[in-house]
Amino acid sequence: MNETNVNWDDLLLFLVVAREGGLSPAARTTRRSAATLGRRMLALERSMGRELFIRHERGYELTAEARKLFDELSEIETRIVRLTEAPGEQERPLVKISAGTWTTLMLLEKLDDITGTPADIRLRFISAENILDIPRREIVIGFRNQRPNDESLAGRKLSRVEFAPYASANTSADAPQRWIKVLADTPSARWLDKTIGNDALCEVNAPRNSLDLALAGKGIALLPTFIGDAHKKLQRTGSTIAELAHDQWIVTHQDDRHLPQVRRTIDRLCHVLQRSV
Repeated sequence: MNETNVNWDDLLLFLVVAREGGLSPAARTTRRSAATLGRRMLALERSMGRELFIRHERGYELTAEARKLFDELSEIETRIVRLTEAPGEQERPLVKISAGTWTTLMLLEKLDDITGTPADIRLRFISAENILDIPRREIVIGFRNQRPNDESLAGRKLSRVEFAPYASANTSADAPQRWIKVLADTPSARWLDKTIGNDALCEVNAPRNSLDLALAGKGIALLPTFIGDAHKKLQRTGSTIAELAHDQWIVTHQDDRHLPQVRRTIDRLCHVLQRSV
């Protein structure tokens, strides 16, 4: 590679495209058009004399050589940004986090503890019950119910999560209560379906709605204990469900885990969760 022919700004854009996994999401992050980013990446490939991306309809995948370049650039990214950006142009780095409904709800309540004071990162929360793809950079940090088995991923074990039934604390223990059933592809929703079948007060497709109904005294919701116990208006109506207990893992890509903004975010997430779960 002839270093004199490489545009350092293109290298910074390369890092964004690599992390986002495609031109369209990278365009939203960089505020440049996808067409412009496509031309810049092609120019970078030509100046380096090598292919950096495998281009699919669903996004951009890094070649083996590009992964090595990504690792090297990630280590010096902070210095490159400082040298190439004028004063006042630097923005807080974006970190995308995916978690289920309950973990997202708890993290949003602790937002200031995660972003820092003053805030030194931008967080984008993607609340989803399905697992988003970290290797394809759909997200940077994800929460999982088990240790990652992909060699490209790094995980840190968190506290154990347990579930129990909850109802309004204003409801008499002797008063008849019916379950609020959640229609979702989650272990807790499947347990409810197996346990109560169609014998439910009502059915909701958003897990958060079951919490709202329980708080309103309408029925029993199956909740993680870190959510149910945090609400003084709720009380447990039974024991924890042994078969739903699981470890929680915070997962990121091996290539990203040493980035300053990712490392800070993970450390803060772990601190918040250890105090709350």
